[in-house]
Amino acid sequence: MAETDAPPPPAFTTAALAAATGYSVGLVRDLEGLAVIPPAARHTNGYRRFGPAHAVALRAYRALAIALGPVTARITLREVQALPYDEAIARIVALHVALARGRADALAALDALTGIVDEDRHDTPDADADGMSISELAAALGVRTSTLRFWEQQGLLTPERTGPLQSRWYPLAAIRDARIVAVLRAGGHRIPAVQAVMRSLREVGDTRDLHTALSDRLRTIARQSEALLRAGTDIADLIALRPADHQEP
Repeated sequence: MAETDAPPPPAFTTAALAAATGYSVGLVRDLEGLAVIPPAARHTNGYRRFGPAHAVALRAYRALAIALGPVTARITLREVQALPYDEAIARIVALHVALARGRADALAALDALTGIVDEDRHDTPDADADGMSISELAAALGVRTSTLRFWEQQGLLTPERTGPLQSRWYPLAAIRDARIVAVLRAGGHRIPAVQAVMRSLREVGDTRDLHTALSDRLRTIARQSEALLRAGTDIADLIALRPADHQEP
């Protein structure tokens, strides 16, 4: 039996590609213009003609946007299509490493929070001597004094003012707040989220919301990691579909 040539890969119009991938026609054109997906071939009449690589790139973009946000997703896809094979693969591995580091930070924050709560249960009543200056507290937390001032401006800390120079003094309650803020920041929470948690802590008086916030952070990182794994498969396929001069030697 005579061999037959393999059928040509499917070709899509812009509308057909949009329908197949769940994007709008306008977004497909925008992503091509931004080099997020490979450039389309052109018919003699000027209409775009897309192929399998474009569908793969759009699928990868969706998963990357879930994992890392649309801006990082666009930058990443542009890079992996232009970089040499080994660098393109390393770029994706680095994204996994960053998420793993974020998870480790959140777990460490949970452990630190547990330690703070345990200490609070055994603390003796506050006394004037049980406090710190701004430089002492900054050194204890491993942050700059300017960071503590910024946290104060954002309503996260309320130090006392002492002496003729009205120097900042942090009693035990303020030190505890500073440690909790440091834990949340180390766990990946932005200032608005920290403000919400600290307001709740002051109103309700327990740390359950803190545990919930950090546990939610871990679940978010897990969802991001899953999306990145899905994107990684498509990106590997996209790299395999690149022209020969971009492939592994």
